[in-house]
Amino acid sequence: MRLLQHIGKLLLAATFIASLGLNAAVAKTLKVGVSVPSADHGWTAGLLWWAEKAADDFKKSEDDIEFYVVAASSGSKQVGDVEDLMIKGIDALVILPHNPATLQKVIEEAYGSGIYTVVVDRELETPAQNVFIAGDNAGLGSVSGEWLAKEMDGKGKVVVIEGMSIPINKQRVDAFNEVIAQHKGMSILDSQPADWSTQKALAVMENYLQKHPEIDAVWCQDDDMLKGVMQAIKESGRTDIKTVLGGAGSQDIIKMVVDGNPVVRATVTYPPSMVASGIALAITGARHEMLGKMYHSAPSRVILAAELIDTNNASEFVVTDAAY
Repeated sequence: MRLLQHIGKLLLAATFIASLGLNAAVAKTLKVGVSVPSADHGWTAGLLWWAEKAADDFKKSEDDIEFYVVAASSGSKQVGDVEDLMIKGIDALVILPHNPATLQKVIEEAYGSGIYTVVVDRELETPAQNVFIAGDNAGLGSVSGEWLAKEMDGKGKVVVIEGMSIPINKQRVDAFNEVIAQHKGMSILDSQPADWSTQKALAVMENYLQKHPEIDAVWCQDDDMLKGVMQAIKESGRTDIKTVLGGAGSQDIIKMVVDGNPVVRATVTYPPSMVASGIALAITGARHEMLGKMYHSAPSRVILAAELIDTNNASEFVVTDAAY
């Protein structure tokens, strides 16, 4: 009997020790690395702002998460950043690749080593992630085209200022052109890239103003470029352009809509806050938790809707102090 009692005590002790180990495992600090391009224009500045905000918000509510948020000025620098994050022993990686081709190998290495990986916005040629999250590029083009056609009552002359000559720009422009082609009274006079740059958009718009004596509307698909377009129009003294539509939903342009600017009356979302949602997905996935009230963990692919921001709802999209 005493032997059985002794064995029972040993089993209880072993169970207690095991529970301590389990609690220690549960209490393990989760290390999350976030790697983004440096703030070389408005949207990427917003991306970094939202990454840092999400990290701060999580740290305020949870004391078992450690964040490393880093920004890189080039693809090669970002490769080095990811390698450093791996040395730090991160459990999750959230990354918007500066250049997907340059980052492919190191992201594959991180993902292959068991790091929960979320790729944001710029898709890898060969998938190497748990989750891919991005905005709806084709949706941005089609929503923009539909709104513009409605505002112009299906007739008028439009000039287009594109972004960089990369796949997501083509997706946006193709979708926009497809919508405009459905309205026989509308015509696209010109379509040239300005690399999502305010200064380049200013130069392209100046050229358009000299080349085309009559323009009814401008679609420039990006709110950074919209600022250059508006400057060119102002300096030209032209009054024929009644509508200028950008995209991505910067706070500066949302304010113009809220304030009732007669020319800038809308924008379409492509939110830099997607990186914050990527961080939330990474934390959920790395912890093997269910996503909200779903019966599953994080999906493998998340495409955020392109939402129209106009005078009816612009105030709902105002985020005080946001960088973009």
